[in-house]
Amino acid sequence: MSNASGPAAKAEFDAQGRPITAGGYVEKGPIVLVDASKASGLASWQHRMGAAGKQLIIDADGSGVGLIDYDQDGWLDIYLVNGSTFAALDGKEPPYHAALFHNNHDGTFTDVSAKAGVTNDRWGYGVAIGDFDNDGWPDMAVANWGKNRLYRNNHDGTFTDVAEKAGITLGNWSAGVTWGDYDGDGRLDLFISGYVHFDRANLPLSGSKVVGYAPCEFRGVEGMCGPRGLEGEPDHLFRNNGDGTFTDVSAIAGVSDPGKYYGFTSVFVDINDDGRPDLLVANDSIANFLYLNKGDGTFEDDAYPSGLAVNKDGREVASMGLGLGDYENKGLLSVLDTDFSDDYKILFRNDGDTSFTDVSYAAGIAHATLPFVGWGDGFLDYDNDGWKDILIANGHVYPDAGDHGWGTSYAERPQLFHSLGNGKFEEIPPVIGSGLAQAIPARGAAFGDLFNDGKIDVVLNPIDGPAVLLKNVSGDKNHWVELKLVGGLNKATGKKSPKDAMCARVYLTANGMRHREDVMSGGSYISSNDQRLHFGLGQATEAGVAEIHWPSGTVQQVKLPTTDRIYTIEEGAGITAALCGGKPCTAPAQ
Repeated sequence: MSNASGPAAKAEFDAQGRPITAGGYVEKGPIVLVDASKASGLASWQHRMGAAGKQLIIDADGSGVGLIDYDQDGWLDIYLVNGSTFAALDGKEPPYHAALFHNNHDGTFTDVSAKAGVTNDRWGYGVAIGDFDNDGWPDMAVANWGKNRLYRNNHDGTFTDVAEKAGITLGNWSAGVTWGDYDGDGRLDLFISGYVHFDRANLPLSGSKVVGYAPCEFRGVEGMCGPRGLEGEPDHLFRNNGDGTFTDVSAIAGVSDPGKYYGFTSVFVDINDDGRPDLLVANDSIANFLYLNKGDGTFEDDAYPSGLAVNKDGREVASMGLGLGDYENKGLLSVLDTDFSDDYKILFRNDGDTSFTDVSYAAGIAHATLPFVGWGDGFLDYDNDGWKDILIANGHVYPDAGDHGWGTSYAERPQLFHSLGNGKFEEIPPVIGSGLAQAIPARGAAFGDLFNDGKIDVVLNPIDGPAVLLKNVSGDKNHWVELKLVGGLNKATGKKSPKDAMCARVYLTANGMRHREDVMSGGSYISSNDQRLHFGLGQATEAGVAEIHWPSGTVQQVKLPTTDRIYTIEEGAGITAALCGGKPCTAPAQ
């Protein structure tokens, strides 16, 4: 987090005198999300990070969420990364554990993290899901302040931390993680962004020697220091050797970040549609990175030429989260970039030819997001009308943010913007009692179909708070399909896709539209979403045809038999399974 790069926004309060970030509630309106945290069991777990006063930057950033079907039962489970405290790391109080919540198929979840061996009693930040050993079972990379983890799935409900053998532990402040097969050898490689170099022996307190004895202030109020003015951490790209070990190829590949920018969220995705995974990195208070994959083992930073480096005013912003989606149904991935209060949240429209335009004001999301500090974000078609909507998870970094008349608050409500289908969005009002009227100091957010009902739900990881599950209860009667992809062999070339088809892209022609979805690991704010691809179909009764661009180079056309199904599609084989209501379809349509 950082001071905003823009001028102080005019304070905005609602009729009751509450900051608009924790107010503006209405009595009537569409109820899309409800808070199911307690009913689901997720609220039984509590995040903790640093001291309550948040005088240090390490206390304030919060952690991510990963959605993973770790036991391969067809239902998404939830991994919540936890932080820690100096006292816990010193053994003076019990460690703070991450949580793996098993999906019980009945709307409830059970914490199985101790049994699974994934409690990660370290100071945790990001998580990314990916099958790095191609055994058909998802694994997890967890970024920490301190040594990172690589949890290999043992196929029996447990994991083994193999980070030491793998060689990806590093040791200072790692933040965002993402998986992708950048070199096309069929094995997932791992990118880890570095944030701030944090030395406990030299704490960056306001007025300290570390910051040149200067006061650290936001709007004239003294607070935490950084990231500007602090030493950063470089980024790391680890090439998968295929034997359980990885080689650091950051410098060779051109993604080592020698300037030590403050890297947060990272994501591998084929942004220019040339069949090779590119790499996006959201940098806090510094220009973002867009590394284009040159196909020879190296990348070239195209952030400035493409328009993704800074906002339309040429200002660097405190980028935290990255949402990616084809919100215009033009077959192009646009980018949603969340940042600090006093800066609008940026919608970078993809104009083709790796060119992006900041259309935040024209799209209708800029003014409404100005007072908020945005973190996790994503494009989701919450009502299955075929047009992607936007959700942003918000929360300030200063516990006293509501005490100074700024029009902000520490706990902030999430924002949901509905697509009008013409490139513009309108904010869904926060109805009293709904999930949008919950003020939460949110950080990580992950999006996925937790109940196998074709509706996308949201899991939030608030800082120092209980986990939050926002269940999608949209009253629409629209249809949908979801696709779980399983990579295989391109018989023409002999090239293999990663088993989890990471960075595959799919174009679905249905309901008179051509939709696009990509398999990704990472994104939002240092989180990992459902890797099954979700398509809203509106009132269409035919599911359409999926054109799958596999990482191996195979292009496969698959006609989907009917709507409202979760299909498993294997490369070269087509549909191999279908779920109806979370159970195998008794008589799948042909």
